[in-house]
Amino acid sequence: MFAEISKTFVNCFKIPELKSRIVFTLIVLGIARLASLAPVPGLDSRALQLFLEQNSAQGQGGLVGLYSLFTGGGFGRCAIGALGIMPYISATIVLQLLSAVVPRLSKMVREEGGRTKFIQYGRYLAVILALGQGFFMALSWENPSNLPGFGNFAGDLLVGAMKEHIWWYRLQTMLVLGGGTVLLMWLGEQVTDRGVGNGVSLIITISILSAMPKALLGMLKLIVPPAGSEIHFNPFVPIALILLLIAVIAGVVAVTQGQRKIPVQYAQRAIGRKIISGGSSFMPLRVNYAGVMPVIFANAILMFPEQILRGIAGKVEQPEIHRWITVVANSIMFGTIGYIVLLALMILFFSYFWVATQFNELQIADDMKKSGGYIPGIRPGAATSDFLHGTMSRITLAGAIFLAVIAVIPIILASVFNIDPLVGQFFGGTSMLITVGVILDTMRQMESYLLMRHYDGFLKKGRLKGRF
Repeated sequence: MFAEISKTFVNCFKIPELKSRIVFTLIVLGIARLASLAPVPGLDSRALQLFLEQNSAQGQGGLVGLYSLFTGGGFGRCAIGALGIMPYISATIVLQLLSAVVPRLSKMVREEGGRTKFIQYGRYLAVILALGQGFFMALSWENPSNLPGFGNFAGDLLVGAMKEHIWWYRLQTMLVLGGGTVLLMWLGEQVTDRGVGNGVSLIITISILSAMPKALLGMLKLIVPPAGSEIHFNPFVPIALILLLIAVIAGVVAVTQGQRKIPVQYAQRAIGRKIISGGSSFMPLRVNYAGVMPVIFANAILMFPEQILRGIAGKVEQPEIHRWITVVANSIMFGTIGYIVLLALMILFFSYFWVATQFNELQIADDMKKSGGYIPGIRPGAATSDFLHGTMSRITLAGAIFLAVIAVIPIILASVFNIDPLVGQFFGGTSMLITVGVILDTMRQMESYLLMRHYDGFLKKGRLKGRF
């Protein structure tokens, strides 16, 4: 299999158009990585990087960990790309959710040419969010000790005249970070148009993979502990980690590609003087319809309850109430059983929430009825809508349970087995879901060029495993 895949990659460079797209994509991704390395003027990030290295568990959890995951460590380096592409992703998510409740936006998405305007609105909203988040990022660098989990940080990131002209620093940093996000957004669109596609997703993926060298070093320390370490070599550790990695990747590929095929039959119909014969097709319903969104939503929301409760406890004077609030806060700390249970339940909730807002079974049933299509054994109209709703609910449960399992694996590895969170994130969680999904989509894009030139795809018979 590996020989066939390597041969397929060689064939990619035999097609001039595909070769130029691959080279262009690699160059653009290299430029995007520079944005997470170039520091913002007036800041010295060495103290912050040292703090994050010494507190790796905090560095991979909470708000800082989420941004660090998608920006390739840009926050710790105080880089111009510290916001990454996240404001654009947030703007897209907000507009998608609004399109489910705002009829004008919903109509715009379905109309010809409306999709272009919808994307343009997303860009405008992304710029606004980038400037707003850039301002708050400037405040966080101004005094990192105010961030959750950074109370022990004693360094000073501002250098030179920035300490004396604090508002100039805030304005400059806000504009630089906002410009960095716009640059990454533009680069992602260039990859989508002139590269191999999935530009924004590839920028996120390359940021995630940038942490792989450190993760490999961390895994090497688990296999071969450094001299003087209290950890002793255990031959079962590398075997267990490799088996877990294979199982997680196989599961992510299977669920990401998994579909429920709903057969659809089309009756013969007349349009003007033309008679269009009927036929049969199928409607694919994805098992993991929500993708990685439930995991992102759940992690983002769970950052705040513990900090809010501790803030309330600090202002309560009654010892008994203070003790109970502290107990509750400790029970939902990152890595505790309470945190894991809450995370799993919220992933289940947001999986159904995303499907409820994005999958419109009423519209699908109505469109199917207008085009003369029907599901065998199911009456058109309301009965079809109910059938699609029930089917989607069942397969969404399976996908949501899988997402919950994948999301808690890195937490269990870090809190129970004391494995470096940087290592654990490559065994599940958001990073694994995004990386595998984007790689599969990119392979599909490249495979289409190969099949047009009569080359085999990445697996036998020119088909990706799991494709229908």
